[in-house]
Amino acid sequence: MSREHVKPVLLACALIAAASVTLVSPSTAATPPYRVLFDNTSAETAGNADWIISTSQPDPLGQNASPSSESSWTGAISAWGVALQKTGSYSLATLPSTGRITYGDSTNGQDLSHYDEFVLPEPNILFTAAEKTAIMKFVQAGGGLFMVSDHNNSDRNNDGADSVKVLNDLMSNNTVDSTDPFGFSIDLLDIANENPNVIGSAAAGDPVIAGPFGTVTGSILRDGTTATLHPADNAAVRGELYRSGYSASGTTGAAFVTSTFGLGHVAYWGDSSPIDDGTGQSGNTLFNGWNDPAGTDAALALNATQWLVGGSGGGGGGGTGTPAERVVNGSFESGNASWSLGSGAAVVTTRAYAGTHSLLVGGTVSSTQSATQQVTIPTGATSQTLSFRTWIATSESGTTAYDRLNIQANGTTLKSYSNASTKGSWFTTSVDVSAYAGQTITLKFQAVNDSTLPTSFYVDVVSVLA
Repeated sequence: MSREHVKPVLLACALIAAASVTLVSPSTAATPPYRVLFDNTSAETAGNADWIISTSQPDPLGQNASPSSESSWTGAISAWGVALQKTGSYSLATLPSTGRITYGDSTNGQDLSHYDEFVLPEPNILFTAAEKTAIMKFVQAGGGLFMVSDHNNSDRNNDGADSVKVLNDLMSNNTVDSTDPFGFSIDLLDIANENPNVIGSAAAGDPVIAGPFGTVTGSILRDGTTATLHPADNAAVRGELYRSGYSASGTTGAAFVTSTFGLGHVAYWGDSSPIDDGTGQSGNTLFNGWNDPAGTDAALALNATQWLVGGSGGGGGGGTGTPAERVVNGSFESGNASWSLGSGAAVVTTRAYAGTHSLLVGGTVSSTQSATQQVTIPTGATSQTLSFRTWIATSESGTTAYDRLNIQANGTTLKSYSNASTKGSWFTTSVDVSAYAGQTITLKFQAVNDSTLPTSFYVDVVSVLA
C-alpha cells in the first residue's frame, strides 16, 4: 500500500475493534529452528514504510528476548516476526542497511548460505548484478524467497525504482537465469481497494492455503498489484489467490503466487498492506492490514513462510503437507551418490549450473549412456514437479536430430532434446509428474549418440518436489 496517499477507508478499517485474529500454532515443527532473514538494505523504511520486524538489528531479541505481542518489537511487520518467534521453531534476523547480500561469501557473517529463507518486504532500490546473482543462487540451491511488492509507481525514496520494477528486474535481468525462471511477472497496476478471495484451483488444500497456521479464505488489496503467470516457462508456478471475478485456473489476476526454482521455493504477494500490523516507528502513517477482517492475511503470511523453508536446502522441509525434495544429490555435488551410472556416464566438473559438479551423458559416438535414480512420489501429494537444467555441446550442425537426450520415468519419455536444441547455455525444464503419485519411479537421463559427430549433454540441479 502506498502510504503517500492513505485513503480514508483504510484508516477506518484500521480502527475496527474486531481487527484481531487468532492464529493456529503448528503442532509440530521439523528440525527447528528455521532460519529466516528479513532484508533492510533496499530502502524498506523509506517514506512512510517501516518494513522491519524490530529496530534491534540484526538480532530482534536485542529489543525483547521474550516478545508476547507485536508491540514487543518495533516495526510495521513486527507482528509477523513475533508470531514466528513465539512458535519456538524460528531463528530470525534482519540484514541491516549496512549489510551485504551475498551467497557463498565466507567473509560475510550474514551470507545467505546461513539462512533457509530470505524475505524481501517491498524493496525500493535496484539490486546490483552481484546481489541478484546471490539471491538467485540461494534459491537455486534450496533457499526460500518471499517477495512482497506494492502497486506500480510506489517509489518511496524517489530513485526511479519502485518495488515492482526492482522485483521484475531481479527475475528478468540476472546472470543465473533470466528466462522467466519463476514463471510469472508482476503487473504494472494500482488496484485501490479489493479483497481477493478466489482460491486457485491447484491451491485448494495446499500448505499455503490450508497450512499449519490456519486456513486462508482471502486477502486484501489496498493500493496493490497482481501477477501474470507463465506456466509454459515454469510448470510449478501456481496462483494461490486471485481477484474476485478472475478464473481460479487462469493466468491473470493472481494476488498471491508460489513457484519453485532449482531446489528452492518462491512466494510473491502483490501488496504490502497485508503484512502491515499498524505499529512502527514514530512519524510513519501505518495501516493494520495484518488483522484486517476482510482477509486472513496473517495465516497466509505465516503458512507461506513455513512452506518456503521446505526446499532441500532449507530447515528440514517436508513436514506434513509440505512439498519436499524427493531426489537425493540432484546437484551431483556428492559425485554419483544415489545415482546409478551406466557405462560412459560420469559426474564431472567441466561445467555446472550450481556448485561445481554436473552429470555428463553422451560425448562419444555410437553410444547409449544413462544415469538413473529411484524416486518415490507420495500418494496425495499436492504438487509433483520434475525440474532440471541442461547444457548441450555438439559437433553436429543444422536442425536434424542425430543425437538425443531422453528424460524418462519408468521407461516413458517425458521430454527429449537433441543436438538441434538450445546449445551453449543452461536452460530450464519443468515437467508435471503428478500421474506418478503413489509410485516409486525410475528416473532416467539417457543420451543416445549416432556413429559420427558426438553430442555432450550436461544435466544439473535435478529436482522432484512433491
